[in-house]
Amino acid sequence: MTGSVSIEIANESGAAVDEVGLAAVARHVLDGMRVHPLAELSVLLVDEPAMADLHERWLGEPGPTDVLAFPMDELRPPNQAGARADRATPAETGPVPGLLGDVVLCPQVAAEQARKADHAFQDELELLCTHGILHLLGYDHADPGEHAEMFGLQDRLLAAWRAECESDDPARPGQDAPAGLEGQEGQG
Repeated sequence: MTGSVSIEIANESGAAVDEVGLAAVARHVLDGMRVHPLAELSVLLVDEPAMADLHERWLGEPGPTDVLAFPMDELRPPNQAGARADRATPAETGPVPGLLGDVVLCPQVAAEQARKADHAFQDELELLCTHGILHLLGYDHADPGEHAEMFGLQDRLLAAWRAECESDDPARPGQDAPAGLEGQEGQG
């Protein structure tokens, strides 16, 4: 395959976010999942009121959440959006281009979760972006087996990403929450 997955990052959150780093982790995940290079992904960063609205409208749950995923090409078999070949017939095993969908992140909620988990803000955004992409590719965590599969894959992808980052820049420090996000609560 030649070319590269198109990744659009739109930051409407008002928070300072490493958009280049977010696009890089998204590309790493999509490459790791062997997503077709002509596929398109959108990552949208929104503030807490916008995320709370989306959370209520689409999931019927109050308050903001950390990540939502909105798949676009749901009518084709999941393996054609990624590496879920276990659900495909032999004729469907090749990847095809398409619009994967939107991953929506809330940096304010991510900052609070990072603080509670005692890790870097950027690490939390990378985890949430990876989680959202896996949902777009057909993974879920509704039952214990699905949970184990999805979170195991998420952990492996992030470990490979962090190892790649460390080999590129051994002095790469974790990024703390941008000014104005530290200490904010995840619920609004």
